[in-house]
Amino acid sequence: MKRSVCIIPARMGSSRFPGKPMATLLDMPMILHIYKRCCLYDGFDRVVVATCDEEIHDTIAAEGGEAVMTADTHERCTDRTEEAIANLGLELRGDDLVLMVQGDEVLVSPDLLAEMVEVYRRDRPQVVNLISRIFRKEDHDDPNTVKVVSALNDQALYFSRAAIPSRARANSAPVYQQTGVIGFSAKFLAQFSRLEPTPLEIIESVDMMRILEHGYAVQLVRTETETIGVDTPADLTRAEKILAEDPATERYLQTS
Repeated sequence: MKRSVCIIPARMGSSRFPGKPMATLLDMPMILHIYKRCCLYDGFDRVVVATCDEEIHDTIAAEGGEAVMTADTHERCTDRTEEAIANLGLELRGDDLVLMVQGDEVLVSPDLLAEMVEVYRRDRPQVVNLISRIFRKEDHDDPNTVKVVSALNDQALYFSRAAIPSRARANSAPVYQQTGVIGFSAKFLAQFSRLEPTPLEIIESVDMMRILEHGYAVQLVRTETETIGVDTPADLTRAEKILAEDPATERYLQTS
């Protein structure tokens, strides 16, 4: 049986929204929502928050959850995730799944996590990334939102902060955003950190471009369910309204 672990990298030092993991929605810190939502999926061997901030660590630990401290020098969440695996002594095999859920993906759901794991077990991609439908034009135009276009086989062609695909000739075409829910084989996660940064990765400020530019594939899992990666206080307000109406939220709030 292949192992599946969920790592949630989070830090207080966000440039656009400092302290956002501890921002509250429905009277609960965002990072605790994410941890509890990941735990609703029962297919993980471990669910662990990886952080360099004692406040985040202690919030998870106080609820009986698992958190691990990492260095405060990481610029990429993949590096924090890799250190967390080492610090935990998980000794993963090369084809074990590391599912990374970034610490601002507050609308992640157990159903979406189950689909990610199923795609990995079925197709064995080196990288698998959840993408979600964009419903608002302002989100399509927002450079904080990373857009993605794919080939017919659902492999990523390009990630950009620009509005892709263009609406110039197909104003109603469905458009999708990258989410911070990304699965790696344990072997490729270690390999990723050794790949040289690439020109388009730097131009777009999107880590996944490094994978594409080095000639590797990113398999996409598409959902029509709205997700919000919280980058601003306005995002937090939008996410709170959706959380309040989400049946999954009720499942863990009742036990808190």
